[in-house]
Order: sequence, then structure tokens, then C-alpha cells
Amino acid sequence: MANQGEGGYDVIFKIVLIGDTSVGKTNILSKYLNDEFDPDSKATVGVEFGTKNFNIENNIVKVQIWDTAGQERYRSITNAYYKGAKGCILVYDITNKTTFENIDKWLSELKGNGDENMSIILLGNKSDLESDREVSLEEGKEKAKFYKLAFMETSALNGNNIDAAFDELITDVFKKQNNMFKKDKNIKLKNDSIDLANIDEKDGGNEEPMKKKKGCC
Repeated sequence: MANQGEGGYDVIFKIVLIGDTSVGKTNILSKYLNDEFDPDSKATVGVEFGTKNFNIENNIVKVQIWDTAGQERYRSITNAYYKGAKGCILVYDITNKTTFENIDKWLSELKGNGDENMSIILLGNKSDLESDREVSLEEGKEKAKFYKLAFMETSALNGNNIDAAFDELITDVFKKQNNMFKKDKNIKLKNDSIDLANIDEKDGGNEEPMKKKKGCC
């Protein structure tokens, strides 16, 4: 696949973070990109994103990671951001049973709006709050097994499994897309790149990189 272009990368992929509000999506992204955690972060409005480059099998892979709003009132906005996404991180809060129960709704939304070959990993966040746990590790594993998803418990506070979760998802995305590329040499994966200049703030977009703006948990 290697054929590095003017942008300094061989291929670009879009990854989305979804889940109920306050499960820790923005802090997961902030921890991953900048090793930062904001205990006083506020609810994300619309969407924010960050980027990171990887070297996978001698290919420079640029990943755009989008943090979508979890509030129901913003669902009509976030639906548009599934378009072109090749990977998804679905997050629930182990201390909040309702966020776990809502996984089914999020997966249904993904099925209706996302790529049928999308790679998905389920994360049970806030594993550092063991004394407040409402969802057991086994429940998380069983849910992931039922939907045939990768699964980990994470902590955006101490960083437990944050890097591992992103690395596993992005590697899986690359392998799937690389296999498709090998089957059809006419596929131009760079067409999946997101034209940031065309994102209108009134639609919930935010052109500033994650490192320049703090968002929600």
C-alpha cells in the first residue's frame, strides 16, 4: 500500500468516539493524544477531533479521531459524522449502568449510519472507580462477545489501556482496508480523508485540533 503522498502519509482514516454523555470520551481522546486529563471538563457540543500518525507495516497512517456529542439533543448532528468512518470506539461508564444499557441503541445507530465493515471496540471506562462499579467486567465481556466486538476496560484518569485500545482498533482498521485495497487496486483510500474546510460550525463542527481546545469528559 505504501505510496506516500505530498501530505506526508500513505493513507488517512476517520475514527469516531461515541457513547452517552459523561462516559469520558473527550478525556479518553485527550489522554491518548496529549496525556492530559481534565476532571472539570464540560459536555462536548457538536464534535471535536484530533489527529495522530502511525507506522504500520511500513505505511504512514494518519488517523483523524472524532469526539462526538453524547447528548440525545445532538444526535441529529452527530449522525453526519459517521460518514466515511472506518473505526469506532464505543464507550460506557462502568459506574453508570444506564450508559451500559444504551450500548444497544448506539450499535443500532451505527448499523443504520456507519460503514458495514467498520471496526468497533467497546470500552468500559473509569476502571479506576472500582468501588463505584455498577457494570461487572464479565458483563462487559459478554456484551462484546454477543456483538462480536473487541473489548477493554479503560481509565482516562490513569491511562490504563488507553493506548492499547486505540492501537488495537487502528491496526484492525488498517488490516481491513489493506485487504480491500489488495482485492481492488483501483481503490484510492485517500478519498476517505475529511475535508476540514467544508465543515460548517453551524453543523456542530470544530476545525480546531483537540490539542488546542479542551472538551468534555
